[in-house]
Amino acid sequence: MSLAEHTGLVGDDRLYFEDVPLDRTFVTSGRTVTEADVVGFAGLSGDWNALHVDAHAAAATSFGGRIAHGLLVLSMASGMTTRLPVLQGLQPSLLGMTGMSCRWPAPTRIGDTLRIELTFVKAEYTASRTRGLVTEQRRAVNQDGVVVLDSEWALLVAARPRDAS
Repeated sequence: MSLAEHTGLVGDDRLYFEDVPLDRTFVTSGRTVTEADVVGFAGLSGDWNALHVDAHAAAATSFGGRIAHGLLVLSMASGMTTRLPVLQGLQPSLLGMTGMSCRWPAPTRIGDTLRIELTFVKAEYTASRTRGLVTEQRRAVNQDGVVVLDSEWALLVAARPRDAS
């Protein structure tokens, strides 16, 4: 599917601040959280909490078994959304991330298949009007429709150059 079909825009594939499709939700394909993901993330992050890596200890918790690291799910949400055509179009204009908030309303278990729902919820110019702050909501939803991550991302995005049409 083309960028125009995803966003309703026509023309150049590069998106600027003005092109951000507010109140539109884009959904990634699914990705299953594996044992290798959890163990690899534990090694990378140094977070060997028993809740994530010790089946016996985790079985005795209120979760009844091992769960994925919340930051692993957040990282997956970041990576999975970068493949969406709308974010690929926005990438050349992305100047940085200025903030984030997140919560994990339910656990993610090994074997869960996640999809990420990305919605652009707010866009405001900065004082210079050469860029703007864009707020995105990214939600990770498992195969049962349960939200396991609810996050808000604040991005700084370049405005369309004044000499461009």
